[in-house]
Order: sequence, then C-alpha cells, then structure tokens
Amino acid sequence: MVRSFLFSLLLCSAISFAQEVKIIPQPVQVTTKSGSFVISPKSSLVVSNKIDDVSASFLNEYLLNYYGFKLPIVKKASNDFIQFKSLKNITGLKGEGYTLKSDSKGVVIEGNSDIGTFYGMQTLIQLLPVEKSNALKIAAVDVQDEPRFVYRGAMLDVARHFFPVSFVKKYIDYLAMHKLNYFHWHLTEDQGWRIEIKKYPKLTEIGSKRNGTIVGRYPGKGNDNTPEEGFYTQEEVKDIVKYAADRFITVIPEIEMPGHSSAAIAAYPLLSCFPNEKTEIPASMISEKSKEELANGRVKLVQETWGVFTDVYAPTEYTFNFLEDVLDEVMALFPSKYIHVGGDESPKDAWKRSEFCQQLIKEKGLKDEHELQSYFIQRMEKYINKKGRTLIGWDEILEGGLAPNAIVMSWRGEEGGIAAAKENHQVIMTPGTHVYLDHSQTKEEKEVTIGGFTNLEKIYSYEPIPKELNAEQGKYVLGAQGNVWTEYMINPAKVEYMIFPRLSALSEVLWSPKQNKNWPAFQAKIDTMKKRYDMWGANYYKGK
Repeated sequence: MVRSFLFSLLLCSAISFAQEVKIIPQPVQVTTKSGSFVISPKSSLVVSNKIDDVSASFLNEYLLNYYGFKLPIVKKASNDFIQFKSLKNITGLKGEGYTLKSDSKGVVIEGNSDIGTFYGMQTLIQLLPVEKSNALKIAAVDVQDEPRFVYRGAMLDVARHFFPVSFVKKYIDYLAMHKLNYFHWHLTEDQGWRIEIKKYPKLTEIGSKRNGTIVGRYPGKGNDNTPEEGFYTQEEVKDIVKYAADRFITVIPEIEMPGHSSAAIAAYPLLSCFPNEKTEIPASMISEKSKEELANGRVKLVQETWGVFTDVYAPTEYTFNFLEDVLDEVMALFPSKYIHVGGDESPKDAWKRSEFCQQLIKEKGLKDEHELQSYFIQRMEKYINKKGRTLIGWDEILEGGLAPNAIVMSWRGEEGGIAAAKENHQVIMTPGTHVYLDHSQTKEEKEVTIGGFTNLEKIYSYEPIPKELNAEQGKYVLGAQGNVWTEYMINPAKVEYMIFPRLSALSEVLWSPKQNKNWPAFQAKIDTMKKRYDMWGANYYKGK
C-alpha cells in the first residue's frame, strides 16, 4: 500500500514537472519522459566539431549573463554534459531541423546542420528555469523539430528614429532566441538616411539629420524643435551583419525608392523632379531652425513629420546612376541574396507635373505613371539581378506590372501576396491587419502608437498561406514577417514594449506546424515567457 502511494506520488511529481515544459515556438514533436537533468558549473559542454562553436559560445554567454556561470568546453564526456552534433543528416528532417534528447546523464542536440544545432540550443534555453540559480533543472524530453516556413522575419525601422548599434544587436538576439532567421533593416526614409555611402557623403552629412519632430499623433501639437541625427558607418554595418550571421540571421537592407526619399533629396536636390522647389511643410509642423534655413535660401529639408510626401525620385539618368552607386556600396556590405527597394507609397503628383516624366512615358510607350513606376522598379531589378541578387518590394510594385523576378512583400492586406503567388512569384506575407507590431496591443493603450489594434491573440491566429491559394500556389509563400515602424518609438524600451509578447506569438506562427498551434496552451506558455523577459531585462506589455 505504501509502495503504491509512493509510486503515485512520484508519477504525479513527474507529470507536474512535465507540465512545465513550455517551449516557444512549439516544436513539431515533444515527448516528455520521467526524470530530469541538472545543469551546473560542473557540467561539460561537448563540442567535437568546430562548426558548433557558434552554438557553444551563444549558450555559454547566455548562461553567464542570466545565471552567472558558464561551462567548460571539452571534446568528450561520459555524463553530466550537453553535447552538440551537427551534419548528422537526420532522416526526415529539413536542413534547419534538429533533435534534442535529455535524460539524467545529460543533453544531446543533433542538428541536420550547424543551423539546426543552433535552433536545438535555443530550445534548450527554453527548458531552463526562469529563476537565477547555479543548479538548472530541466525536464527529460525527446524533441524532434524543424521550421514550417523558410522565411521567418522581423523588420526594424531605424530611419524615423535612430537606434544605437548596441540595441540593433540586442534586437537581433531577440530574433535569434525566437528562431527567426531574417532581419529586415529599414535604413532610409523621408525623416532620415542612416547608412554611410562613401561616394555620396552628403547623405549622412545632411540626410541623417533633421531639425525637429512633430509632437504626438496630431499635427496641431506642433514641433518639438529637438534635432535628431544618427547613422551607421560602414564598419558598424559590417559588424552588425557578422553579429547576425553568427546567429544564423540574414540581414536584408532596405533602400527606399522611388518614394519616401526626402532625406536623400535634401542632400542631393537634383534627385527631385523639381530641385528648385522648396520642401512644402505647413508652418505649424516645422521646426524653428528649418523655418530660418528656408528663409535663408535652403530648398530641400529632411522631413520632420510622418506621412507620405509628393517629392519623390525623378526617373532620370542622374537618379539611376546615383541609386546604382548606392546599391553597389550596399551590396558590398550585405551578402544577403535579397535587397529590398521599398516601392511603396510613392505619389505620382510630381511625375504628372513633370515635363520630363511625361515625355519619358511617351518615349517608353507607357500607359501612365503607374507603368512609369513599374519601369523604374524593373530597371533597378535588372541591375540588382546583374549583381546576383533578388529584389524585394512592397506590394505596390505590382502596380503597372510586376518586375520579372521580384519577391512581393504583401502589407496592404493579403491581396497583393495572393495576386503575386497566382503569377508564380514568391511572396512574404506581412499584412497590416495581423503582423504590424507598431499597432496598439490593447484598446486601453496608454502609450502613444500609430493606431490600429493588433493584440496577442490576433497575431497568434494568423495563417500565412491564404485560403484563396491552392496547394501549388501556396508553395510560393516563403513565410511572413512582423514590422516595427518607429514613428512613435523613440527609445529601445518602447520598441521592446511594442514587440513583446507579440514577437513570441509570431515565432510560433512561423515555426510550428499549423496543427500544433493551440491558443489556450500558448497563453499558459506566455506567462512563463514573460518571466524570461524579466530575466533579459526587457520591457514588455504586461496585460493579457
């Protein structure tokens, strides 16, 4: 009788501990076993292959930062160990797949590649307790896992507000710990040019600086008259790209064209259809310094408010030569196969007024200004393709005819992505309805945001392959991406507040099998995940 009672007690204890296995994103398969393993400073990290040094270094840095110790790295151990093994060609798993097995002796992570091993290590981190200790008890489990989508991304806009290198790296770490693999870096805008281009120094001397910023969401509140500036040197860019690569994250640069180009035009007015026309800004929205500069003869300004502006790139040989020169330096810094050119929200007002543009439309046999934009994008695509890269653009690049090899990033709902997939073009889904992380996450939002309402459940409910696509067309959906536009995010803490916990929901949407998603289970996991945010020292939305 006593033996039976003890057995029942042990079984209940095992089940109770098993229930603490809360992994985000949810793996393909998790089998919980009885028992546990304790990681302590006496444990060993077994790395027999140099390609696993990246995973070993990341884990040791994580343990040191959040638990106060790291593990000795050895080539062999019989027990009390964590072992990494890559390039095992595990049957039935994709290249990014892995298995993780833990028992009382230790942990073995086998990746189909060093990338798979890295993701297995991230799962191990998710098994660690959320309290600081030098005895880290983890469950005995068997995990078999691989991602659903090949593209799992998040974007950060550093043009509206500039963020230091240290935070960009932290943001990349956040992506890595959620098994995301693409960092879309929005580097140029109307309000700031943030990347050093050596052939055109005025882009950063002039284009990276604005004299003030509109206050709040409503123009009537005026301008703060506080200068904002900042850019990344080419050496800093190289450092960030390597930092991301060490976490198996590809950095995709975005250089906006033909719209959202006021900062570049401020630096080089000949890029405009009307280089001698002054930047039009209502007096109530402009800084005092800019008023003085315009009065003293300055023509073009870096924009100080948000929105869409009519002064866009002129489709001249001067502009195309400029953009090709810029892209040459950009592509030398970013090994990414993908180069993002924006293509969104480009008003046609200036092109309609421009005699040059109207003549060009006739010469090229184009129907209208929409086809002129298509000509612009297709010309840039040919140049990018010639360099061995692939162009990505927002879904406006569909207007007037899609560039032959372009990937469409569908943001104005899913319609653009559906249309592109039906034309056999690859698509990245990023609809504002579900994955814009600048939207309010509660209807009682106290923070200033751009508006909208996209709570945790709405992001978790997102399905990247639209029902309008059949199975064959659905294969053109590479994945999806969360977007962080920073009009109302002036510091890292605000960015963290806006992305957490929604980034965790997005990671499960993109990694986990559709049938493994479970909202009630995810809600329980996110409570634990919030404790992990606390460990990281990250700011986050604390509501439900």
